[in-house]
Amino acid sequence: MTLLKILVVDDDPVTRTLLAKRLIREAYTVDTAEDGRVALEKLARQLYDVVLTDLIMPGGMDGIGVLEAAKRINIKTEVVLITAHASVDNAIEAMKKGAADYLQKPINFDELFLRLDKIRNLKMLIKNALDLGEAMDVTEKRSAETIQNLEIMVAGLNGRLATIKTVLLKEEMAPETRILFALDRLNE
Repeated sequence: MTLLKILVVDDDPVTRTLLAKRLIREAYTVDTAEDGRVALEKLARQLYDVVLTDLIMPGGMDGIGVLEAAKRINIKTEVVLITAHASVDNAIEAMKKGAADYLQKPINFDELFLRLDKIRNLKMLIKNALDLGEAMDVTEKRSAETIQNLEIMVAGLNGRLATIKTVLLKEEMAPETRILFALDRLNE
């Protein structure tokens, strides 16, 4: 899996630009939105692996609103909330609503990149598990077809053997005739 496609949502242009530049420098694909409304428009048009969003933003849609909208649009999108106003209650509320993580401002980029790596690794594990499930389904289907074909073949052979046995036990037929008949049935 390549690096993640990330949407950075923050009303502060300095924070938004700094985040975008650092993420791009680390080879992430990055898009930005200045508020929740713009983020919602972008989420509706484009799939993102991760949304990094400020918790408190003006304009009627805060970070929790972005989180809820992102999860409604694509449950696989992971959301990391970022805020200068961290509290245990905010973190608990965000996690209950499906946030992948929670970071405090000022952003520690080492911590951010570790969390993004964790999200990427989790997404890779899920993809590998889904691929393995698909492979197992294909294998199971082929195995079932093979077993069915073998059962049909065995039933046919059992029928031929029963016929051969019946003929071989008929004493009214000459032994040579019985043997030739049995050999013909074996070669069918």
